[in-house]
Amino acid sequence: MAEQAVHQLFSYGTLQLPEVQLARFGRLLEGRPDALPGFRLTHVTITDPEVIAASGTDRHPLVVASTQDGDAVEGSVFAITDAELAAADDYEVDDYARTAVVLRTGAKAWAYLAANPQESTTS
Repeated sequence: MAEQAVHQLFSYGTLQLPEVQLARFGRLLEGRPDALPGFRLTHVTITDPEVIAASGTDRHPLVVASTQDGDAVEGSVFAITDAELAAADDYEVDDYARTAVVLRTGAKAWAYLAANPQESTTS
């Protein structure tokens, strides 16, 4: 019996890429568009060779809180299993922290946000 999808995961970056999904989850995820209000997009340089190999780049998007009215980060929401959430946790490097968020649609989901927001100033 297949494991049931029990988590909602909001992705604004490389977890939306088919090659990353296949490498991490062994399947393509079906997502729906949504957004994370009150945040803005920045970038972080990744040094983990496995993550770079899976995504094809060392420059990954990262979201940080914004003080600008109307700021929101667009992305996709995926229904995933416990095992897939663990695989996503394993994929994300220490620059990211899994955090519970409320999306524009009101949906509750996990998202990987800046682990140290004050250090995430690259644009």
